[in-house]
Amino acid sequence: MSNKKNENRVKTFTRKDIEEILVEKLLGKRLTQKLIVDSFIDSLRELIMRADPLIRIELRDFGVFEVKKTKPKPKARNLQTGEFVFVPGRRKMHFKPGKILKEFLKSEILKTEN
Repeated sequence: MSNKKNENRVKTFTRKDIEEILVEKLLGKRLTQKLIVDSFIDSLRELIMRADPLIRIELRDFGVFEVKKTKPKPKARNLQTGEFVFVPGRRKMHFKPGKILKEFLKSEILKTEN
């Protein structure tokens, strides 16, 4: 039974995994802000592209990036022609902000409304 539970788990990468990829990319290179930012974004992209089929990248105090599946839509409608078409399932990117970002975003709405 525990094997089945582990099979359904989504692979989660953390800051440590991103750091390991960054170390590989930056090893022996002169560090500049552009190189660091580009390498960080490339590292995130590499981890996201490893999604087979789902993945989570958790950055504590920032948020979670997830690749999720969408369901196929057998009766989607083309609005221009009105005909029904089949839309296959796909994967999509989702970002869930962490607690600190959520609190900040909520507080900004209150400040701008007053």
